[in-house]
Amino acid sequence: MPPPKPRRLAHELRVLYYALAGGFPGVLASMLLLWTGEFSPKEQWTYSLVIGVFWLGFAFALRELVTRPLQTMANLLTALREGDFSVRARGANRDEPLGDVLAEINMLGGVLQEQRLGALEATALLRTVMEEIDVAIFAFDANETLRLVNRAGQELLAQPAERILGRPAADLGLADCLTGDATRVLNRTFAGGAGRWGMRRTSFREGGLPHQLVVIADLSQPLREEELKAWQRLVRVIGHELNNSLAPIKSIAGSLTTMLRRPQKPADWEEDMRGGLEIIEARAEGLNRFMQSYARLAKLPAPTRLPVELGPLLRRIVTLETRLAVQLLPGPEITLAVDAAQVEQVVINLIKNAVDAAEETGGGVRVGWRRHAGEVEIFVEDDGPGLANLQNLFVPFFTTKPSGSGIGLVLCRQIAENHGGSLSLENRTGSPGCLARLRLPT
Repeated sequence: MPPPKPRRLAHELRVLYYALAGGFPGVLASMLLLWTGEFSPKEQWTYSLVIGVFWLGFAFALRELVTRPLQTMANLLTALREGDFSVRARGANRDEPLGDVLAEINMLGGVLQEQRLGALEATALLRTVMEEIDVAIFAFDANETLRLVNRAGQELLAQPAERILGRPAADLGLADCLTGDATRVLNRTFAGGAGRWGMRRTSFREGGLPHQLVVIADLSQPLREEELKAWQRLVRVIGHELNNSLAPIKSIAGSLTTMLRRPQKPADWEEDMRGGLEIIEARAEGLNRFMQSYARLAKLPAPTRLPVELGPLLRRIVTLETRLAVQLLPGPEITLAVDAAQVEQVVINLIKNAVDAAEETGGGVRVGWRRHAGEVEIFVEDDGPGLANLQNLFVPFFTTKPSGSGIGLVLCRQIAENHGGSLSLENRTGSPGCLARLRLPT
């Protein structure tokens, strides 16, 4: 067994011993001169006592001068460590090194006090937001034990926080929320309600340990509101189109019935009858096209993705336009997994709209493609007059063309979104015309 290490002297004792050692040679020399010289015994004892008192007094004073500021700094740092930021050191004079250290400790206490106050205010705000927010929030530790829940979470489980905090997720019926996809829709029944729930899960660390945050939001009410708005828009659009078709049909049918009931018919009654029936047929055909367009939008099939070389596909589409020579700009060689027929339909529609606009001003149309932020962007730009109404571009059955159906751009955007991409139209900056961007994931 190795011998124990000798204990090290305390700092204040070492200072005291060094102070005594520093004065010992002078004291020793004084004593030798005093006791070997021609002095009376009274003088020898008196001077010896004075020398010893001064020697010991200055040594102990030096120890206090060194150790007292260190004890003060230790007390200040202890107060900071324990969270008491109100303690300050007196005599913090920056004209000397020791005072500079004390002043820095005082400033550190002030900074920590402000930071703690800010943290307390932020925590209070966070707790208030969590309590008032309408989504349920749960925090679980690494052992899947509930550590935090807000008011909405308590209502979802129909239990107060005192009864559910510290319990495993399995006992609360939330174990499935900690596994599987981090974002998904749940169709299930909780103690506090049933319906469709949007669930999101994320990870965070507290105290160096992993935790999981689960957020559950009720989707039933927003979905019902959006469904109601969708039905209202649909009924408004269909009602408008039906009125536009049925009103003239009713009027002309009434006129023809009145004419047939007359005992004396005019000489050209057959021509009037034929013209009225043709108008009724035309309006009925227009109404039929409207319903077919709506059915086409509602029954768009899911894309069949196959590898397609983008350059040859666009070159083939550009040649289909015969009214105007569309310029195809060069681009990189890219192969995409898309439904070629649906993408071709989108690009044909965009080129057709661009050519229609360019013919009004005698300008040109350009088509190209490029890589953009992990996506492939197919763009179609024209030199036409631009778009006057950007808000209603993708409203079903809205059109500014006399013979338009108002379904083309809506169908194009749905095709883009079914591919995981997007479609946008905007007016060009710095020059007249429109720019359409079709973005598809690589």
